[in-house]
Amino acid sequence: MTLELIELSLTAPGADAPLFAALSLSVEPGEVVCVMGPSGIGKSSLLAHIGGHLARGFRTTGEVRLDGQYVTALPAEKRGIGMLFQQAQLFPHLSVGDNLAFGLTPKLRGRVARREAVREALERAGLAGMEDRDPATLSGGQRTRAALMRTLLAQPRAILIDEPFAALDTGLREEIRSFVLDHIRAREIPALMVSHDEGDALAAARTVTLHG
Repeated sequence: MTLELIELSLTAPGADAPLFAALSLSVEPGEVVCVMGPSGIGKSSLLAHIGGHLARGFRTTGEVRLDGQYVTALPAEKRGIGMLFQQAQLFPHLSVGDNLAFGLTPKLRGRVARREAVREALERAGLAGMEDRDPATLSGGQRTRAALMRTLLAQPRAILIDEPFAALDTGLREEIRSFVLDHIRAREIPALMVSHDEGDALAAARTVTLHG
């Protein structure tokens, strides 16, 4: 499974020039590539475009290809691309277990099988027995781990990471970063990570810097 960006560029609403020079990039299975650049150059917008969530009004050029399939024209839910955000976006009205169950692929059928998948995911995340917990009671690191497992349970073909470690304490950041990236590599999922953190860049396989 390879994620390819082909001469990709974005122009913000009302602007005349693209945010950054056209980007071509190939991310191999299990590879984590870190995208860096100055604030406002469009790093998060790039991820939103790849994932199918870009706000209206942007003009785009180029293509996104995943496993040989052009996905740029597909709606977000058809692309098979998962996202991790800086603030772990767990649904506040659902328990931790129900949050993970929400991410389960429809391919997994049967109540018992789905419940077992959630239990195993929580155990792998160091959250065993927390199915009924309120997400608000989790620490920042626990929330990030839960959000990752929910993303992985959907069996994404690629993962986009938007500074998910920036809000964590310095001492915890390296531990959670290793947890997230190790799981992505073990499943051989191509991943694109946006960050300002030099530690994220060093943990990635390679770094790409956007230029205006």
